[in-house]
Parts: sequence; structure tokens; C-alpha cells
Amino acid sequence: MADQLAIETQRLGKSFDEVQAVKSLDLAVPQHSIFGFLGPNGAGKTTTMKLLLGLARPTSGSGTIFGHDIVRDSLAIRARIGYLPQHPRFIDSMTARETLRFTARFFFSGPASGIEQRIDEMLKLVGLTEKADRPVKGFSGGERQRLGLAQAQINDPDLLILDEPAAALDPIGRRDVLAVMERLRERTTIFYSTHILDDVQQVSDTVAILNRGALVAHGPIEHLLNGGDHTVYTVTLDSAPTDALAATHARVSTLPWVTGMETLHRNGATTWQIGVTDEHTAKAQLLRHILSDARVTVTGFAQKKHELEEIFMNLMEVA
Repeated sequence: MADQLAIETQRLGKSFDEVQAVKSLDLAVPQHSIFGFLGPNGAGKTTTMKLLLGLARPTSGSGTIFGHDIVRDSLAIRARIGYLPQHPRFIDSMTARETLRFTARFFFSGPASGIEQRIDEMLKLVGLTEKADRPVKGFSGGERQRLGLAQAQINDPDLLILDEPAAALDPIGRRDVLAVMERLRERTTIFYSTHILDDVQQVSDTVAILNRGALVAHGPIEHLLNGGDHTVYTVTLDSAPTDALAATHARVSTLPWVTGMETLHRNGATTWQIGVTDEHTAKAQLLRHILSDARVTVTGFAQKKHELEEIFMNLMEVA
């Protein structure tokens, strides 16, 4: 499993005097994934990224990137990663092409003859071909972020670390940056921090949620949206005799893999939200148990999808 991970940390921590910015962090970032590192401002996201990049030393625990220790093997790690800070800075008088050419001279690991080809490839990837020879000072916020992504990707890294890549952008700029991240999915692993919930839900495969330096959730995005370990099914019932509904409710609620049932009444219809611990069994048997009484008619049956905002707010209240 370890050789399939881009990033792995074990009880990683960082303290500043009496303040514990990162607390015993255990992360596992699969290769070729888009990993959303989510949390409110001040949660410890940027500190964690600095630890991974070798820009800060941990006060406890350990971490590896592609098997290299983040403290001892910092130079080997940097050769395989690209980094985009939250506010990338450029020389405004330089064009996008000149900016990438300047960066490539330091970080591009291919032959010198391939630099111009690589620059053209990156400009096309981020949608800046038509503006390649215009000064950066005239670029919008979204265009500057896309240029930053091209700059971070110029050395064809195995891992991209992006700090709030779309935080300060308008909706169009955010859309464009997320589209570039999607295009990069097949080329590299992307680890990016954000506090924008909608962005995470759009592009991430896996997510970790940090609050006050501590990890409060970690796993595939679909797992979180499905309710984590407790899947919920929503069942809508047409009008049926009260005794039939009561008997069905009593029968279903006592099934060993049902954790609870909530009843809602809307527009003359009854809806049950049924929590289950065994998704496979529920998918195969739940509807059959409900329909075992011929007087009960089901008009809707689906696994409930949670919104990430709902999950996030619940976790923040508990933490």
C-alpha cells in the first residue's frame, strides 16, 4: 500500500511555542488522485504544506513523499514536486512565455532543446496560448493563477502542491482553474488546500478535513457524501393505511443492520430516512422488506447524498 501513496504522514505535528498548529496528523494521499485538504482559515493547512515541502521542520511525528522522508530527503522530494503558493508573484513586465522560460531554466529536467516545446505545451494546457506573448501585468486574477499552475507543472512533477489555488478568484476564474486541475489529473497527483467547499465537491477524489490543527475526517469524497460509515436511504411512500405503515415501520426498524428511522410528512406523502450499517445488504433487501405488505406503495427509493457543506458544518460543531 505504501508504494501506492504519494504522501503519507504518521502523527505529524508542529508547535510554535505554546501553540500546536498541527496535531498528530495521519494522512494517506493516493498517487494520481486529486486530494482536497479542507478546513477553515487558521486550521493548519498552510503549516502542513510547509512541513511537506521541507520549509518547516516537524516537532513530532514523520512523513514521506514517494517514500522519501520529508526531513532527511528534502532535496530529492523537491525534484519531484511543483508548488503553487496562494498568491503567486511574477515580474509584471515579462510575458507568460518569458516567465515559463525563466522558470524552466531552473527546474526543467529535460533536454535544453525541449524547453520551448514544453513551454508551448504548458501554455496550451492552461489556456494561455493566445496571451503567451503579452505582459503578465495585464492578466486577470484567474489568468495569473493558471500561469502559476503552468509554472508549477513546467518540470513535469509527480506531485503538485497547491495552496488555495482558487480562493481569491471570481466564479469564472475558479471554473477555469478547476478545469486545469481536472486536465492535470492523468499526469500527476494533486494535493491542494482550500476552504471553498464547492470546489472540493467538484474535483476531489479524496478529502481530509482539518480543524484547529487536528484531522476530523479523511477518506474518499463519495464515502463522506454517502454519510461515512452510516449510509442513509430515503424512501417515499404513497398513502397507505396507518396500521400498514406502523407495522412496516416496526418490522424495518428492528432489522439488525438498520440504525434508525426518521419520519417526515410532506404534501400528503410519508418519507422515511433509514440509516444502515451494511450498504450492500440494504441495497439488496431493504426495499423488499418494505414492500412485503401489499398495502404499502413506494414512489421513491434512493441513497441519500449529503452536501459537503452539511458534513463540514457538523464536523466543525463537534470538533
